[in-house]
Amino acid sequence: MHQLWPADVTPPTELDDATLERLYAYPEPLDRPLLRVNFVSSLDGAVTVAGVSEGLSSKPDKRVFALLRDLSDVVLVGLGTALVEGYRGVKRTEVRLERRRRLGRSEVPPVAVVTRTCALDPLAPLVTDTVAPLVVLTCAAAPEERRTALAAAGADVVVVGDDEVDLPAALAALDERGLRRICCEGGPALFGSLVAADLVDELCLTLSPLLTSGDAGRISRGPAAEVPRRLRLASVLHAEDSLLLRYARQAG
Repeated sequence: MHQLWPADVTPPTELDDATLERLYAYPEPLDRPLLRVNFVSSLDGAVTVAGVSEGLSSKPDKRVFALLRDLSDVVLVGLGTALVEGYRGVKRTEVRLERRRRLGRSEVPPVAVVTRTCALDPLAPLVTDTVAPLVVLTCAAAPEERRTALAAAGADVVVVGDDEVDLPAALAALDERGLRRICCEGGPALFGSLVAADLVDELCLTLSPLLTSGDAGRISRGPAAEVPRRLRLASVLHAEDSLLLRYARQAG
């Protein structure tokens, strides 16, 4: 993996873990939640192959995916994506434990799932196969019996909003729990809602060197932003014909 932008390494050299960690580090200190979104896409815009993102990923993409989890306080995901992609809790690894202890983080970041219905089996691996308790960000319209069952199974159920999940309130609830470094892993509907609410601070986008055609969706869908948010190019990495792009919100 080589850094193309900022072009401060000549000639390009292979990036080690420490350099990658510095490149993707969250700004410090943080006085509010910072929301980073991570996606992979084909060259022609597909967000999945055969219904899941695995077919688009690569070793470099997975390396950065794991790093972004290591650096975060919480992994945010929509329930539909979590179920389709077979989510479980974030696992302990030797590298993860060393890095997070050095950075003063908990052993693993919890997963926070966004759902207006709470249609999640309390026995699902997302609830039971986890080191850190699942956070469920839901709304008052979700059936009370489902919310109660998930809480009884050990999830931290947070009601934010009446008929829909209030995303600014959801981020505030994570902030109250000390979870300011937020890494959102999708899906497209959640990303689209975050864009519409102007809550996205960074986008990490891997362009996979594939042309897929088909009817796969784009990485973001939903209500249009009232005013498109312009981002600045923060870094570009290159590995195995993939481009790993990072865009950040303009300062101020």
